[in-house]
Amino acid sequence: MYKTILVHVDGSARQPSRLLAAAQLADEHGGHVVGSAATGMSMASYAVLNGSMAMPVPNREFQDLRNAAATLLDGFVDQATRLGIPALDTRLVEDSTRDALLLQSRYADLVVLSQDNGASGSKPGLEEGALRGLPQYLALHGVRPVLVVPANHYGQPLAANVLVGWDGGVPAQRAIDAALPLLRVAGSVKLAVINPDDQPGLHGDQPGGDMALHLARHGVRVDVEVERTRAPEAEALMDMARDCHAGLLVTGAFGHSRYREWILGGVTREMLDHAPAPLLIAH
Repeated sequence: MYKTILVHVDGSARQPSRLLAAAQLADEHGGHVVGSAATGMSMASYAVLNGSMAMPVPNREFQDLRNAAATLLDGFVDQATRLGIPALDTRLVEDSTRDALLLQSRYADLVVLSQDNGASGSKPGLEEGALRGLPQYLALHGVRPVLVVPANHYGQPLAANVLVGWDGGVPAQRAIDAALPLLRVAGSVKLAVINPDDQPGLHGDQPGGDMALHLARHGVRVDVEVERTRAPEAEALMDMARDCHAGLLVTGAFGHSRYREWILGGVTREMLDHAPAPLLIAH
């Protein structure tokens, strides 16, 4: 169950949609929502940049960063209160957003971020343009699953229909394990296996059969859907999600070097950018 749900706070136009998803999960699981906002850098880094390592107390400029983060948290609390979230906490961290969320994620069951499609929305500031790839970074470097929410998510039920991408890999297995609290109560679960003939050693004679049996023993009612297609895997999964009106997608997260990811794209990048519903990923 998701008892502690960490939400990225940046005051952007995409914040309400991810908070709605967090509120829904908190209500269903009796969870505690924690909002995390960051100054953008640590005091030590700020001192180095300003050539004043002996600075005894934060100067006015750094205090302005703290004040700005505190203001974002105040707005977050207002939004959460209007949604009726009863168990709420906030964290103001003097560090980069990536490192702040990475640290706080250790004490959470799930991290809730917004879809990373390059759309404008974050307020200008110290880290403007530096947070590209935040969901993938948290999934690859953190120890907790990440729920990535599209900006047009308006609180639709996550567990009404769930599509699970299964490729036989460890990241996909970890994503499925992380999603079990939702899979057990889902109205329907489809286990999507794309082009299993490409890696027969991972799928066996009945692609998806062993995983379906594993899930059934955990109380999950699941249908296996095998898709053989020439379309890219991410495109095939997203088309299947639209066809079954999925409220949640579940996949493993794969990482490359930043250069390779930019040149080659890949399933993780495409899903993070364009998934039509909230996406739960793990690595």
